[in-house]
Amino acid sequence: MSPAAKASISRHFAQGAEVVDGGVHFRVWAPRLRKVSVVNHSTGDVYALLPEEHGYWSVMVPGMGSGARYQYRLDDDTEGLPDPASRSLPDGPHGVSEVVDPRDFTWNDLAWTGLSLKNEVIYEMHVGTFTSEATWSAASSKLPALKELGITVVEMMPVAEFPGRFGWGYDGVAWFAPSHLYGTPDDLRRFVDQAHGLGLGVILDVVYNHLGPDGNYLHRFSPYYLSDRPNDWGRSLNYDGEHSAAVRQLVVDNAVHWIDEYHLDGLRLDATQHILDDSSEHILAVLGRETRAAAGGRRLLLIAENERQESRLLHATDLGGMGLDAMWNDDFHHSAAVALTGRRQAYYGDYCGTANEWLATARHGFLFQGQRSAWQKHPRGHSARGLPAAAFVAFLENHDQIANSLWSARLWRQSSAGCQRAMTALLLLGPWTPLLFQGQEWNATTPFHFFADHHPELAKLVLSGRMEFMSQFPGCASEAARDLMPDPACDDTYASSKLCWEERATPQHRRTLQLHQDLLTIRREDPTIRAQAASGVALEVAALNSSCGLLRYFVDGGASESHAQDRLLIVNLGADLDIPSPSEPLLSHPQSSGHSSWRILWSSEDPRYGGYGCSEPESADTGWHIPGFAAVLLKALPVI
Repeated sequence: MSPAAKASISRHFAQGAEVVDGGVHFRVWAPRLRKVSVVNHSTGDVYALLPEEHGYWSVMVPGMGSGARYQYRLDDDTEGLPDPASRSLPDGPHGVSEVVDPRDFTWNDLAWTGLSLKNEVIYEMHVGTFTSEATWSAASSKLPALKELGITVVEMMPVAEFPGRFGWGYDGVAWFAPSHLYGTPDDLRRFVDQAHGLGLGVILDVVYNHLGPDGNYLHRFSPYYLSDRPNDWGRSLNYDGEHSAAVRQLVVDNAVHWIDEYHLDGLRLDATQHILDDSSEHILAVLGRETRAAAGGRRLLLIAENERQESRLLHATDLGGMGLDAMWNDDFHHSAAVALTGRRQAYYGDYCGTANEWLATARHGFLFQGQRSAWQKHPRGHSARGLPAAAFVAFLENHDQIANSLWSARLWRQSSAGCQRAMTALLLLGPWTPLLFQGQEWNATTPFHFFADHHPELAKLVLSGRMEFMSQFPGCASEAARDLMPDPACDDTYASSKLCWEERATPQHRRTLQLHQDLLTIRREDPTIRAQAASGVALEVAALNSSCGLLRYFVDGGASESHAQDRLLIVNLGADLDIPSPSEPLLSHPQSSGHSSWRILWSSEDPRYGGYGCSEPESADTGWHIPGFAAVLLKALPVI
């Protein structure tokens, strides 16, 4: 790492409180108002802002500095309101704003160059449940464990200020202010700085499709922030209507703010199908261009969640795309979950969980690329041809999918141990970019419930909405099931979702942790697995039956040494399989002369992981014996 240095801020934003020489400059967008003033809570002084073009107001207040508390007053109203672009709300979204000078923090990561799409492993975490303390400081102490595991990127669920004592963060209302629940803005910077010091990137989940219903004061400043078009959470943001230029600027400034002032390495963009924009240049394309420019050569990772699987988000902007890097792949999760649990309720009904199906995600990325979805009753998805395999983020667990069950149970509780180990091997050795959800690496016993602390009236609406959403699963639609459903506003619902790090030391969980660590070591160090989907390595797949699939990594080249670098991953979610006459070409030996054999490089049945041991699957006398409910990774060894 280079010597420590003060933060270098690349730009000022259209709105907010900026520390400048001699004081603080305030600027806010409030069209249609007659007057705007700012109150210095330290002195009680009130300063009138002067009108600018396009509905902005501004004033320079001498003598103020970092740490000063302030609020805005609109027209003749004596009620103070927080700054829509406040960098800190130390008492929450209903309280006063605090001036923050990001240049006060001393960074140690100036040699950090960012992330690449290839060979990344993502770890999704919720700061409020990642540790019992629920702070960035406590989370920082766990970063070495993530590094040792083999993680390269930490993805934080949203941290923008939201109301209440706990929540997922998707109802944020003050985009520029990190939640006071988790610490100070500098605590977040310190978390990122320490991660970079360990070689870990940090990206942030951001929500630009809606605003939370409580603590949102934007409408008091302007009626133009929201459009009349509805989405799943209410009204969409105004990206393309009257006065939308200032709304677009606020979103872009916010994205840049996370990259510039917090040195974040990218963003995960929530539910982009609900970012409705018919402008000549979509807001996501603008956001991508501006954040990369703000990074100043540091490589960013911009990931979309998009239920419609609109692959154009990943195409280059000069080809009509949005220029993003990767997209979550729900298809892999849903197919794998059906294979592991056997349940096909609600949206899982579009999937059968067969080997052909989950192998197709390895070969093609998305399963639905325009075919009709029986669940949605209309075509779903778009062609993914030409996109790199690493552009698809695959997962067996994430915050949504764990919570979308009656008990918010982890997948290991719903599957056999052998099958879960085998599918974990597919996840961590496959060609995509794998994602783990916090605690998955040791089979955490804690659930991950949906929780949100709101005032009583809103809490009732949230609970009702949650029950309505969960009723799509027949098992959750009964009156008895509804009575058992955890109340999102209950303290115990939140507290029970916190990880118990101490359980990692117990034998059962230590074995699962070793499984994940060993697989990620192979992904990182085995030359063929590491180079999969790159030039010189070709991936082919085949199903031996409905439960057993093969992934063959072919290493190009004429020399026998290159052929010997081929790898064969066999994933069998069914019973033992005997093949006396192996007619499947992917089982053939790498060398054309046949003077070689397959040998186990890794097996999910290793007793260290809780397995029962595994013999070599290939025999010259009996053909192949593939163990049931297991995965094996094979390498080719020449016979001397």
